[in-house]
Amino acid sequence: MKIALVHDYLVQYGGAERVLEAFTELYPYAPIYTLIHDPEAMHGVFADKRIYTSFLQRYRFVRKHHRLFPPLMPPAIEQFDFSKYDVVLSDSSSYAKGVITRPETLHISYMHTPMRYAWDDCQKYTEDFGFPRFVKKLVPFFMNPIRLWDRVSADRVDRIVANSHFVAERIRKYYRKEATVIHPPVEIHRFGIAPVQQEYYLMVGRLIAYKRHDIAIEAFNRLRLPLKIIGRGPELERLKKLAGPTIQFLGRVDEAELPKYYAECRGFVFPQEEDFGIVAIEALASGRPLIAYRGGDIPEHMEEGKMGVFFEEQTSEALAEALGRFQNMAFDPEYIRSQVLRFDKEIFKAKIRNYVEGEVAKHLAKRS
Repeated sequence: MKIALVHDYLVQYGGAERVLEAFTELYPYAPIYTLIHDPEAMHGVFADKRIYTSFLQRYRFVRKHHRLFPPLMPPAIEQFDFSKYDVVLSDSSSYAKGVITRPETLHISYMHTPMRYAWDDCQKYTEDFGFPRFVKKLVPFFMNPIRLWDRVSADRVDRIVANSHFVAERIRKYYRKEATVIHPPVEIHRFGIAPVQQEYYLMVGRLIAYKRHDIAIEAFNRLRLPLKIIGRGPELERLKKLAGPTIQFLGRVDEAELPKYYAECRGFVFPQEEDFGIVAIEALASGRPLIAYRGGDIPEHMEEGKMGVFFEEQTSEALAEALGRFQNMAFDPEYIRSQVLRFDKEIFKAKIRNYVEGEVAKHLAKRS
């Protein structure tokens, strides 16, 4: 069975890239097709893999600022030739699912989300990534054809796997398709329970607007509680100006050190809406409770009162109120960790392998 892997972009190492990494462990000889590859930004991940890029790779400015050029992405992803493959396994947040395959080829797409800036508020997208003013004015004009392409490209996929029930609902709404849910992999073994916790609270993730570090900073300023923030991103300077003396920015933390920060925090603050919150699962795998916004996929995984507390609105006032409740509660770290063992990477790989093999068998049976 000849299989190819397809990924949107290889320009950072995040949750989607962890999924791709698991795919490469399952199918080590499968090549990777992607729009753009920045080896320096990937820090050597996938360096031993055959990687095929689109024509966009030739243009340095596009490689560094790919979010400015959504109209170029559909023709770029459609240029790839998959005629020699029996199976294409894409993992997609935007364009990877849009590859064109033969009728005989089975295309399975692992979807992290329907294209957010096509179907959600595109003005919010331009704010999140700090686009220049002239780009913000142009976005609504070219977004409609992108939206139409995205809808049509979803029909090219034979089978869809969603990373959460939250995303499966969005796929049903925007693409009118059903999806099988297989949650992304988390390296649970890397995280454990510390014998003693410290007084600080923790946030981990890229510093971009939708992750709502701003309301967390405002709440912690008001309550004068210690908050450590791990991550980098375009919001850094703005957030530093908001932060009071109890807020500490740690920047990028070495992967070997990260579990210690999780395990020793008093609680993990998660004020954003995510399709699947890997950092929240890592905190839970460390036995630490969450103070989380009740949105996205997190309500699927967190038992209120036993694994943390929710707040209902993305405001500093609602978060501060939740922190007040949290500080008077006790949590069982062993119980918290036990509830997320099912997200282990090896379990994910076994589920994907079984799913792909099952769908290939069905596909071959129909053709015979």
